[in-house]
Amino acid sequence: MLIFILLQWSLVHSGAQYIAELMEYSPAPGQLINAVPWGTPAGARSIEGGINGTVSLGAFGGFVIFRFELPVENDPQNPYGVDFTIFGNPMPHWSEPGVVWVMKDENSNGQADDTWYELAGSDHWFSSNRENYKVTYSNPGGSSAADVPWEDQWGKHGVIRANGIYTQSYYPLLDSFPAIDPLAYELEGTLLLGQVFEDAGGVKSIRRAFGYADNQLRGSEPYTVPDNPYTRGMENSGGDAFDISWAVDSAGDHVELDQIHFIKVQSGLLADGGSLGELSTELTGAVDVPPDPAVSGETAMVVIGDIPIQLEVNEYQLEVLVFQDGRPDPEAMVQWTTSHAGATVDAYHLLRVTEDGPLSITAAIGDRPEIHATVSTTVRLDQTHSGRELVSVERPVLFPNPTTGLFRIRASDGSSISLYDASGQELFRQEEYREGAVLDISACPSGIYPVRITRDGSLQWFKLIKK
Repeated sequence: MLIFILLQWSLVHSGAQYIAELMEYSPAPGQLINAVPWGTPAGARSIEGGINGTVSLGAFGGFVIFRFELPVENDPQNPYGVDFTIFGNPMPHWSEPGVVWVMKDENSNGQADDTWYELAGSDHWFSSNRENYKVTYSNPGGSSAADVPWEDQWGKHGVIRANGIYTQSYYPLLDSFPAIDPLAYELEGTLLLGQVFEDAGGVKSIRRAFGYADNQLRGSEPYTVPDNPYTRGMENSGGDAFDISWAVDSAGDHVELDQIHFIKVQSGLLADGGSLGELSTELTGAVDVPPDPAVSGETAMVVIGDIPIQLEVNEYQLEVLVFQDGRPDPEAMVQWTTSHAGATVDAYHLLRVTEDGPLSITAAIGDRPEIHATVSTTVRLDQTHSGRELVSVERPVLFPNPTTGLFRIRASDGSSISLYDASGQELFRQEEYREGAVLDISACPSGIYPVRITRDGSLQWFKLIKK
């Protein structure tokens, strides 16, 4: 008992708290699964006690659950307000972002059987984010590498592609993963679109702005001093720092947690990286962040949603948010600038272009222009089509978002639109929505409203921010 008390005292006063227990490892299929050291239960346990372990989560939905010896406190005295850092193995142009979830042991039984809350990173608030996404993986059979088929809840399907580098089975084997059905199994979580492309420099997967594991490079010791997640440079330990205050419930509302006991990291992309194989979140460890009010920095950030690497339309709906301490600030205004006169952005964040060539677009906080973000593309206009004809209908967009009351939806005609409040009550529904029609929530109070779009048998959820 005395040793345990001394250990607790040492952890609290040193802040050097690393993962104490890997509680569950359930990977999706992937090229590193069943391979030593990244894809085995023994390798997964190496993330305990430090930040130099080896665990791969495989393709979308694979996850680990772990805990520290003591609860992680939501302490505003921590540097930049963040509470723990997770380390992975990203490269300068290769991020494999994982979604992070937290749980408080509300029933005090020491088991991860209470409510999971997602730590809402930068992409959570954009239309590309897909919550409650489900994928079923089927075992192709055999003990050697073969494409692993998958199908999502909307009937879309594909494969986790086998390559010539890793020759073992990519489907989790029964002897190592007895809890996984040897024929087929379903994984669920939040799906990120990401931005994966190939250019002259090879295959690239671009980092998310903040709030995802296996996303930012490792820095230098001491690893208990985190990086500022709201800047794009590296100040201290690197890795990905997280604030418990980012936690949201299933309705998308922020929740107030004073501490958490369990952390889950879920592989967030369902994407193929060509010669690099499927994108799969990897972890090497995590560390609790001790309080240090002497370490501080900027906590406002502008984030622009991904735009195509090559833009072939003369109109494109941009998405942008200003964050304060990792939470969207619906009152903030942004000012747009572009790199040439042939491109303009209006008050609804609609980009219009008339000239081919490289284009950079910058959004800055209206009264703080030093806080800004820039995205780049190459414009290649097809003059035989209008912008409306060329814009993809695979990705409905709400605009403007945030809104003061009036908004439109870029979606295919005939969609059913429903708006809900934070409690899940449906506020209104419109059947047979016609693209561009104006919807009005001026009478609703400020807040975040889930919007459901149903069309052609598919169901998608988005978030509309009312100023």
